Amino acid sequence: MDLKGQLDRFKKQQERCQSTLSSINASRAPSGPSRPSSVPAAPSLKPTPPVKFSNDTERLQFINSIRKGPVGAQIKRVIELLFETRQAFTPEQINERCYVDMLSNKAVFDSLRNNPKVYYDGRRFSYKAKHDVKDKNQLLSLIKKYPAGIAAVDLKDAYPNVMDDLQALKASKHIWFLSNADSQEDIAYPNDFKGQIEVDDEFKSLFRDIDIPSDLLDVEKELQKIGLKPVMNTAQRRAAAQIQGVSNKPKQKKKKQEISKRTKLTNAHLPELFQNLNASSSRN
Repeated sequence: MDLKGQLDRFKKQQERCQSTLSSINASRAPSGPSRPSSVPAAPSLKPTPPVKFSNDTERLQFINSIRKGPVGAQIKRVIELLFETRQAFTPEQINERCYVDMLSNKAVFDSLRNNPKVYYDGRRFSYKAKHDVKDKNQLLSLIKKYPAGIAAVDLKDAYPNVMDDLQALKASKHIWFLSNADSQEDIAYPNDFKGQIEVDDEFKSLFRDIDIPSDLLDVEKELQKIGLKPVMNTAQRRAAAQIQGVSNKPKQKKKKQEISKRTKLTNAHLPELFQNLNASSSRN
């Protein structure tokens, strides 16, 4: 068979195949109106988002530096948290608040449990002040127990606004709040004078017979001889004044003021001090 005959035969086969396909498609076509399929379409599945790792490298490095830092630095961090909040925290809560993992660091845990500034009840840690007072009334009651005075440094950690309450008690004259000239330490004294004090005649006589030096430097030396620390350091103050060109001569004693009827009497337990007043009254 020549080439032309083969091509004709191929074309006929193609035509038969085409007609067969057309008849098949015609038989599959629906005879009536199309109805929607009752089979629900499969829901489209959203692609799973890729796993994202934390980019907070700086924060993680900060936490790591705290936990690998010195034990003393971690203890200080926890005590500051307890002092500022005045709340009780478990070790897990402390870890969340200041990143100190006490459960993984036995040295920190044991040191805090035995620290004098920390109270541990077996489960929680809280701040422990030197004096357990919570408000101004309790503060005043405590100061009254110290007639010789109590240092403000021992009170300042009692509760957050304790220093404001000390100033309020001073303003209301419930206490005296004085400063030591040398140490610059504030001392709180109770102002709670109940009544007159009976003074023995022998004590009065001893008091009057004491020769008090006119120079403060001599007074301080006498105090030091009996083991008392003077409030002022006269020698130091005079040396500073001399450097600044101020005269260091002791001031002359003023003339003793006579007691008159208008003088407010505060030493009624020493009646002999007022003999001049009584004499002038009798002359009038």
